[in-house]
Amino acid sequence: MKVLKYTVAALALIVAVVIFVAPIGPLPGIFIGGSASASPQLWQDTSQIDEVRLRVAGTLPRVVIIWVVQRDNQLYVIGANGSGWISMLDQGGPVQLRIGDETYSLLASKLTEGQLPIIAAYQNKYRANYPDIVGDMGAPEDMINGASVYLLARK
Repeated sequence: MKVLKYTVAALALIVAVVIFVAPIGPLPGIFIGGSASASPQLWQDTSQIDEVRLRVAGTLPRVVIIWVVQRDNQLYVIGANGSGWISMLDQGGPVQLRIGDETYSLLASKLTEGQLPIIAAYQNKYRANYPDIVGDMGAPEDMINGASVYLLARK
C-alpha cells in the first residue's frame, strides 16, 4: 500500500512539472525547446502551419501555443488584451518563436495602425479548420479593440 502511495505521488509530481514547464493546449509553459536558428531572409510558407510556440521574456518567461499569420513575408501574432503573455509583452520586446524544431529570436512590435488587414488575413487562414472559433471572433473591426497585433521582426 505504501508503494502505491509513493507511485501515485511521484506520477502526480511528474504531471505537475510537465504542465508547469511545457505549454500544453491553452496552458502556458516556460520552456520553448527547439534548436536556435538564424532568422531567414524569407520565411517559409506558414499557410499550412496552424500552431507555433511563442516565448515572452520575463522574470518567469511565458511560452504559449499560438496561431501565426504571414503577410508580405512578415509574421504576425494576435492575442486577447488582458491575457498573460500580452500583459507581459505590452508594447513589444524580445520574443522567441518556434516553428517546427527551429527557434528564432525576434523582436515583437505592437501595431498601432494597419491591424485590420492582418486580422482579416488571420481569420481567413484559420476559418476553414476552426470555423466556430473564428466565427466567435466577429468581424475584424469588432476584434480591434479587444486584441493586440504584433509584428515579429528579425533582430
